Amino acid sequence: MTALLFDPAAEALAASLRDILVTVRGDAGGGSGTIWSEDGLVITNSHVVPGEAATVTLPDGRSFEAPLTARDPDRDLAALRVPTAGLAAATPAASVRPGQLAFAIGNPWGRRGVLTAGVVLGSGPAILESGLELEDAVRAEVRLGPGNSGGPLADAHGHVIGINSMIAGGMAIAVPARIVERFVGGDVPGAAFLGIVARPAAVRGAIAAGHPSPGEGLLVTGVEAGRPAERAGLLPGDIVLALGEAVGVQAASRALRRLRPGAPVALSLLRGGRLVEAYAEPAARN
Repeated sequence: MTALLFDPAAEALAASLRDILVTVRGDAGGGSGTIWSEDGLVITNSHVVPGEAATVTLPDGRSFEAPLTARDPDRDLAALRVPTAGLAAATPAASVRPGQLAFAIGNPWGRRGVLTAGVVLGSGPAILESGLELEDAVRAEVRLGPGNSGGPLADAHGHVIGINSMIAGGMAIAVPARIVERFVGGDVPGAAFLGIVARPAAVRGAIAAGHPSPGEGLLVTGVEAGRPAERAGLLPGDIVLALGEAVGVQAASRALRRLRPGAPVALSLLRGGRLVEAYAEPAARN
């Protein structure tokens, strides 16, 4: 892949990617970011900006204190807003497939705009070295280093196929561009709620005919008055076994964090040894 550095097309690709690459410095140290829209929206990783703001340095050298505007720790994404416009911005790729060329650019070890090349290996769930489980990720044989997090992973046309996150099992892991687009469009956790307080609980034995126990659930310890859970008939002592297709504590907890206002959700509950079905319409969080 080293020969690519001398190819005029590769040089042009590197230049176009450097135009959308920024440096991000927050409480966790330095990292990268990707300009997602010309009006100053910057996408990076949640682990790069654990605080409520970060310093963003643009390709032209200008630096701004950029407030955090959205965060999704489950997908390791964060959005920052830079108070300027007219910026070069990422073009999301329409698709990604195994075997296609992939180019990562970032600021590893404090060196700005380092480009590495490889191939896409596949996509699907991934577990990062931090222990974070990504439900959807792009895996690529591309070299990353400390400081690459938050930078773009692009195809040979310079279209962004993902936001680089970490290394897992020797592979580069990136959050797919389509997930980033959903995040930018407002698909972030905490947008809606049911109004329950719950904690993990063990479930033993068969629940009902045709409904084997998942072994665990969320024990409802409190139901807020006038909230969607109360209107749906949930009671303290209920054990939430599933929200929609999300079964078990971890999956149900993730589903709770991803509720959307007005989007009804089916709940499978264990109540006094009986399986109960309920439907709730999450409310918008003010």
